[in-house]
Amino acid sequence: MEKLVICTCTWLLLLLFTATTTTVMGKYYSRSHVVDSPTTVKKTKLHFFLHDIISGKNPSSVLVAKPNGTIVQEGNIVPFGSVYVFDDPLTVGPSPNSEVIGNARGLYASISRGSDLTLLFNGDLEFTSGEFNGSSISVFSRDPLVLTKELAIVGGRGKFRMANGFIINNAIFFNVTSGDAILEFHVTVFH
Repeated sequence: MEKLVICTCTWLLLLLFTATTTTVMGKYYSRSHVVDSPTTVKKTKLHFFLHDIISGKNPSSVLVAKPNGTIVQEGNIVPFGSVYVFDDPLTVGPSPNSEVIGNARGLYASISRGSDLTLLFNGDLEFTSGEFNGSSISVFSRDPLVLTKELAIVGGRGKFRMANGFIINNAIFFNVTSGDAILEFHVTVFH
């Protein structure tokens, strides 16, 4: 009987010690501290064009998920729940034959059930030539399907590391039947 009491007490002490140690050691944060940062923030303005081609034999944007159980209205190329991935060229001018300066890669999804067609745009705009070669701008924003809109810059890589800012996006060409578009980007980025 005495062995049973000693054994039970040992187990209780071990259980109590383990439970309190875990609680004390578990932290989900660290102490805040001052970080040296640049004293100046650069503001850069960029202007380029994005070519999003859904039609044809070599599209730059493809449907990867379509809605299940959603009634698709005639002529609606992005019904609620549609998800597209894209690898679109970025060019100096609006012509598809103008100089390519980078690419936009990511996805967009239709997130609106109403008449206000809206996409969720998640993309990385990488520059492959010029002063910003190898750098990119990260965009994550609500994207209403209107001619002029604003998109949020939430980060970047290379020379645009820790960037923020905005893009004024103008649709200079949009084919409502095919979904093909040429978008003009006026970018203001702080980095």
